[in-house]
Amino acid sequence: MFNPIMLSIARKRRQLTKKKLAELAGVSQVTLTRIETGDTQDPDRKTIAAFAQVLSYPIDFFYIDKYEEITADAVSFRSLTSLTARQRDAALAAGVIAYLLDDWVSQRFNLPQPDLLDLRDEDPVAAALSLRQYWNIGSKPIKHMLKLLEAKGVRLFSLSESNKNVDAYSCWRNGVPYVFLNTFKSAERSRFDAAHELGHLVMHMHGASRSRDAERDADQFASAFLIPKDDLIANMPRVRSLEQLIIGKERWGVSVAALAKRSYDSNLLSQWHYRELCKQMSSLGYRTCEPKPKDREESVLWHKVFEALWRDRLTKNNVASELSIPLDEIESLIGGLCRAKPNPNPTISATHPFRLKMV
Repeated sequence: MFNPIMLSIARKRRQLTKKKLAELAGVSQVTLTRIETGDTQDPDRKTIAAFAQVLSYPIDFFYIDKYEEITADAVSFRSLTSLTARQRDAALAAGVIAYLLDDWVSQRFNLPQPDLLDLRDEDPVAAALSLRQYWNIGSKPIKHMLKLLEAKGVRLFSLSESNKNVDAYSCWRNGVPYVFLNTFKSAERSRFDAAHELGHLVMHMHGASRSRDAERDADQFASAFLIPKDDLIANMPRVRSLEQLIIGKERWGVSVAALAKRSYDSNLLSQWHYRELCKQMSSLGYRTCEPKPKDREESVLWHKVFEALWRDRLTKNNVASELSIPLDEIESLIGGLCRAKPNPNPTISATHPFRLKMV
């Protein structure tokens, strides 16, 4: 049976208004509205084919009956003031397709189980320390943030939006944590985004909060989680210059701005000195272009999944076909996290935090 919700999802993913889609498909806006609202329960095949062609979605996508939508009040968006309704809806619609893909993969592989804490009663810095202790990380730098999250059962996806308005968002679904990252930004800022969303997941797991306090708390969590105070003081007890921060940021894999803020919060910088460093960073363009940039992290789990599928002669095209979704949606969801082509004869390193097994 035709599912009008899936038509709406596809339209939002392509960021088209009802008026524009109706125009491109050669139907009236009233007709499209009646179809999307379900008033027209059995639209003719020719009309559906026109929608499919305009949206570049398989016709079968509009007949998917098992799906889960993500609502705006169920997630924690990092950026709200600059986020348009169309951008927000497109990002949320990506989550619907991500759920379909995740369910398909979960049926075929034993994925890592979620292993997070409920830290809603702790302040952000204490929460970061508690999670580090629980995961037995200590105070050492986290070399691979995405690998760590995947090993702890967090499902990671990328967002294809090529702008900075949609930074990232996170949510819980049936006891499983999800993080969606916009990989348009620098590697350092993406790492911080991942830690920020981790903060939301453990501190706000029983209900997303869109307050400024919640965003501030998630920032403080991310800063403390990526740059433990003990390790910071041991390796950079006094901050003298911007150049020192540029060199030091390589240890923790954060932006120079994040390291400056953490140093200030740890009383290694006076307020005056911190302001001067911020002025220097702005004048040098370090807010948008990171000095000595770090290589972008990639997903370990998605590499393993597609390497295993490749051994069974299954490609992304096959997966897209089975799910009745466009190939470009799979690329959008994992392309920013998994750029290399699958290795048909992979070697599983003992240093990997988990081993992926097919069911």
